Amino acid sequence: MQAARPLLNPQKLLMSKWTTVNPQAREKHFLVARVINPEAARHKIQEVEMEAVMTRRRFTIPWQELTDATHWQSGWC
Repeated sequence: MQAARPLLNPQKLLMSKWTTVNPQAREKHFLVARVINPEAARHKIQEVEMEAVMTRRRFTIPWQELTDATHWQSGWC
């Protein structure tokens, strides 16, 4: 049984630190480099841009994916 994860506030994700559970190509630690705001202000944030600390490679994911403990851990472990 998985432990419950605390809810994330998408407004506070910018520059937060994350560790992937399954590192690939020496990319283990990531920062939320950008919170992608929707075009219409009334819509909620949907995606974030992650940046690998070692390689500076960037990619976009739905921000809710960070709540999946099988893929991400909060902070740098």
